[in-house]
Amino acid sequence: MKTMRSIISALVLVSLFSAAAVGQTASTQYDVIIRGGTVYDGSGKKPILTDVGIKGDKVVRIGNLRNAHAATVIDAKGMAVAPGFINMLSWSTESFLVDGRSLGELKQGVTTQIFGEGWSMGPLNDRMKKQVKGDQGDLKWDIAWTTLAEYLQHLEKKGVSQNVASYVGATTIRMYVLGEADVQPTPEQMQQMRDLVEREMRAGALGVGTSLIYAPAFYAKTEELIELCKVAAKYKGKYISHMRSEGNRLEEAVEELIRIAREAKIPAEIYHLKAAGRDNWAKMDKVIAMVEKARKEGLKITADMYNYPAGATGLDAAMPPWVLDGGYSELYKRIKDPATRKKIIEEIRTPTDKWENLYLAAGSPDRILLVGFKNDKLKPLTGKTLAEVARMRGTDPENTILDLVLEDQSRVGTVYFLMDEENIKKQIKIPWVSFGSDAESIAPEGAFLKSNPHPRAYGNFARLLGKYVREEKVISLEEAIRRLTSLPAGNLGLDRRGLLKKGYFADVVIFDPATIADNATFEKPHQFAVGVRDVFVNGVQMLKDGSHTGKFSGRALWGPGKIK
Repeated sequence: MKTMRSIISALVLVSLFSAAAVGQTASTQYDVIIRGGTVYDGSGKKPILTDVGIKGDKVVRIGNLRNAHAATVIDAKGMAVAPGFINMLSWSTESFLVDGRSLGELKQGVTTQIFGEGWSMGPLNDRMKKQVKGDQGDLKWDIAWTTLAEYLQHLEKKGVSQNVASYVGATTIRMYVLGEADVQPTPEQMQQMRDLVEREMRAGALGVGTSLIYAPAFYAKTEELIELCKVAAKYKGKYISHMRSEGNRLEEAVEELIRIAREAKIPAEIYHLKAAGRDNWAKMDKVIAMVEKARKEGLKITADMYNYPAGATGLDAAMPPWVLDGGYSELYKRIKDPATRKKIIEEIRTPTDKWENLYLAAGSPDRILLVGFKNDKLKPLTGKTLAEVARMRGTDPENTILDLVLEDQSRVGTVYFLMDEENIKKQIKIPWVSFGSDAESIAPEGAFLKSNPHPRAYGNFARLLGKYVREEKVISLEEAIRRLTSLPAGNLGLDRRGLLKKGYFADVVIFDPATIADNATFEKPHQFAVGVRDVFVNGVQMLKDGSHTGKFSGRALWGPGKIK
């Protein structure tokens, strides 16, 4: 009898332990459950009201999780739940080194940033490192890397809120081998450039990026770019380009991009698609038709854009490219020389198809906004138009341009109003167009307040979802989310990103479709967007109820050609 009681007691204990074990397993079945949200999976399909289960860094279930348990449960009732947004053109290369939180974009739901418009943060030689250090303005950082891959690894190790990936800049490759002079590579130098591209492609670069209106990239012939792209193509890379013209020779620039894609056998993307300058606005229909024709022929041509009628660059974009032959030090010498200065001013004032003159494209110095200076004495001019500053100084606008560049010893951050609102809407409707901010991700604090950014730094993605989706109904919300997620992820060849799908990485944004909006304006750009509540990156919550959690789970992402 005693033995029987002992057996029964043992069985009861086993049952209790088993029940406890089952309960423990149930309670930790998921790390995160996002419950009751309207789930947009990124495919463009209609949303469904359901739950999302996350374990580790992956999405492990999408479906009814009413009886499941998790360490963290997020109530998403009334909210949209979507894959994290991908910024196809980011300039957070420097801001990330100063502030890894990336609040400006995190508060818009961005979970991945793509770099490499012509210039990339590697490969760098000693000469280039010295130059980069010398060019630093309000933001200061040390250069602890040499290759592009090492830079991305540096960010991951330092700690950043979002995933990062990059094209290798053709400008960077050219400067590494040829410097900044208007010269053509010898066969030996061309091989050195190919070798540099190959090294970065094998290390995980996404492809080759160009910015062809700017010197020294302007000096590169089409054949040089084809050779670099042939190397990238071997590693499933892409070609992405700020084309040689976005204005007077826009159609010819598109032809060049298509030629490069065809001859190098590489997918190609147009950076920040636009028709710049009123005289060129009517060209957009022809450009769209050119791309559609190439796509029907089997070429993989796509584009990205930002959602504003103005672009941002420097006052050097108002000058002929020859003034930068040899770099900025040579530019400053030329401005000081009376005869050369006179020649520069004549060319600034003269309409031409030979180079991209954004001063004339803007149409008036009243449509040119000065937003970034290095020289503290010039910072009071931040936010004023070129016309205002010219009047203040009692000089004409063209001389004011040269004076400011010389005094600031920089290109001077500048916003040019160039684009047509109707074209913006037309481009948003195109199914092969994704989105990029063409800006750094910053916060309204510290050194960032010393200059005015373009408002796209704080609002590009929220503006799409608020102004163009909710208010103006240019495209549907599910289509906008596809274009922010699976479309760019597929174009880039990113591994298991861009969809809310079992087995995919848990980059997730939870936002309110009824309130998401941009607040930043050209007059007052340092204002966060609203409407994004929670953001997860690789399964870790980066944004909780609109505030940064203090965690950093962003990773370096690699192109499909990376050698393991």
